[in-house]
Order: sequence, then structure tokens, then C-alpha cells
Amino acid sequence: MIEVRDLRKSFGRHPILDGVSFRVESGESVVIIGRSGGGKSVLLKHLIGLLQPDSGSVVIDGTNLCGLNERQLLPVRRKFGMLFQGAALFDSLTVAENIGFPLARERRHTPAEIRRKVAEALEMVELAGTEDKKPSELSGGMRKRVGLARAIIYQPEIVLYDEPTTGLDPVVSDSIDKLILRVRDRLKVTTVVVTHDMRSARTVGNRILMLHDRRIYVAGTPEEIFNSTDPVVHRFVNGISVPKEHYF
Repeated sequence: MIEVRDLRKSFGRHPILDGVSFRVESGESVVIIGRSGGGKSVLLKHLIGLLQPDSGSVVIDGTNLCGLNERQLLPVRRKFGMLFQGAALFDSLTVAENIGFPLARERRHTPAEIRRKVAEALEMVELAGTEDKKPSELSGGMRKRVGLARAIIYQPEIVLYDEPTTGLDPVVSDSIDKLILRVRDRLKVTTVVVTHDMRSARTVGNRILMLHDRRIYVAGTPEEIFNSTDPVVHRFVNGISVPKEHYF
């Protein structure tokens, strides 16, 4: 479903990604971990064509995104849903209007169809009956759920999660993890999660990739990663700080 080949990206004189390569199979749940500022969000933006690499390629379901213009990218982007770190809801819109926004913008569905799809999405994220609330009336966890409902309303094939549990307490974080798994299993979607939350990484990932020193440093099952004796991996997953020169 996703194949990244020797991806390189710099901003000015600062290299961010330097030879990143990996594959994600259809239906797989992959978690990407790594230090803050290490290029994880930049990598996600390449997957949906928001950034173009300096070299290398990003292939989504057989389509190479490199060199495509905005019009050519549209059918590929329809394969994706994305939950942003801050949920990225429109404060002036209700929950229903936020979730239905992608469908209303396309103008291919009647208001009744949009209401039905919004209700189905809210039921999946366990927020039925909140259609008329505003984002300001919701807790952080509820806003994340609304953001996810918007991401899945047109039944994408791939869902990207950018730090889905950031800023949430452990109980709410666990509920978001379970929701990610429920969406994956019910919709049969391919899942890519970027997170600093090691408990979440262990829960939702079939496979974990560690981005370190601008490339994929290691890949493995959660058991392999969390039991690794590699000092870089061990220190990161256990939150052990070391001098900066040990990482770069």
C-alpha cells in the first residue's frame, strides 16, 4: 500500500530525511517513533504529497507521487484520512459540520446523506448525539474523536495519525488507542501512527519503525523493539536521556 524509497529532504542547508526507505502492507498497523524534530511529521507530509522530496520516491498503491501536480494528487489523497495532533477542528462549526465538511465541500451528497454519514461516523467513535455541540464544549479526548470521525467519513483506505494521544491523560489515551484499533478492524484500513507515547506504540503497532539520524534506524515487532539491547533503541523506548552527541 505504501512504499518509500531512498527518500531525501532538506530545508536549506539542514537535512531532515536522508535515505528513508520502508514499506507498509495493506491492512498493516505501523507506528513511527523517534525524537522530537527528527522528521516524523515531515515524513507524514510526504506520504500525502504535501511535500515533494529532493530525491527518492513515495509510492501509494502503485502510484508514484513525486512530480504530480495538485490535480493529479487529488485521487491519491482521497485514499487517506488524517487525524492531526490538535484535531484541527473549525471552532465556528458544530461537530456535525466539522465532520461533514469534506463531503459538503465536494457537493456530491445531499444534506440527508451527509447527516446519515455523520451519524455513522460518530457512532463508530462513540460520540453519538453530539452533532450540535461546538468544539469548545468538548474535552480534549472528544475533540480527537471528532477529528477521527472527520478523517474516516468517506471511508479512506489509509489513516494517518499524528501524535493521537498528545496532551491526554493515560485513561483517555488508552481509549484513543482502542479506537484506533477498532477503526482499523472495522474499516480494514492501513494505519500509520506517529507517536512519542511508548505505551501507545506498543498497543497499536503490528510493527514499529524508529526514525533516527534522518533514516529508519530499526524496524521490528513491538516485542523486538521494546526488548532491544541496542543502546539507541533501549534508551529511547525507556526514556533515558544521554548527551546530544550520542544521537548525532
